[in-house]
Amino acid sequence: MLVNLSEILQPALESDYAVGCFNVFGYEDARAVVMAAEALGAPVILSANLDLRQFMPVKMVAALFRGLAEDATVPVCAHLDHTYEIDDVLDAVDLGFSSVMIDGSQLPLEENIAAVQRVVAHAHAAGTSVEAEIGSVPYAEGRDHIKSELTDPAEARRLAEEGGLDALAVSVGNVHRLSAPAATVAYDRLSEIENLVKLPLVIHGTSGLYEEDVRRLAATRVCKFNIGTVLRQAFGNRLRRTFAEDPKIYDRLDLMRAAMPAVQAEAERMITLLGWKGPKRS
Repeated sequence: MLVNLSEILQPALESDYAVGCFNVFGYEDARAVVMAAEALGAPVILSANLDLRQFMPVKMVAALFRGLAEDATVPVCAHLDHTYEIDDVLDAVDLGFSSVMIDGSQLPLEENIAAVQRVVAHAHAAGTSVEAEIGSVPYAEGRDHIKSELTDPAEARRLAEEGGLDALAVSVGNVHRLSAPAATVAYDRLSEIENLVKLPLVIHGTSGLYEEDVRRLAATRVCKFNIGTVLRQAFGNRLRRTFAEDPKIYDRLDLMRAAMPAVQAEAERMITLLGWKGPKRS
């Protein structure tokens, strides 16, 4: 079933698990993530990052995500990841994304707030949730223009209160696109933010966190974890194994049938790591 971000983050905020937001790059890995969620009875978020949107028209991404969500037996959110241009975010709302992220983290605080307010006005009227970022989560590679800046708790409170948004991404030592765990989490800074901000918090760069940190963070107000690199690694590693096992293979469908279970297994591992123990039974 198609849901927005608030519909799946509020229950997580009131419980002891967090929701996985998986960056996917086509039907095969998106379907594998939904299959993982269905196997566990868990809510999940399908996320379109900039790389996917530069490769595949956004209206096709929206249709793919919505189609998979509407057919799913679990709650699935169709989410637009980091987007810096307001008009692009508004277009994504109109195309049917159930959640969008307006990223004003590179802007002065007042401009960030103004951008969020404009997006919220349009998105909430359509039933679409809004995520924003304060501070700036750096990239290990590929986005050299993105600064590295820990979230200022007072600025986080202002953006949360004045922006009217539904979830807030924070920078507390997490790093995008680390190929192995290496990040050091600033728990003191996170605690200060939690004392001032009552919104669900978001961590980007989950693949760069140690498992013990993921578990610890999932027990805080962090309700959404963005996950990408470990899925890409599972997909690519399985493809390499398939070619090594059968050098003559060339049919795309055979390759995808071999890779999808690896992606599903990794998604299931991450959903479980985030604390999901199964739906409550009445």
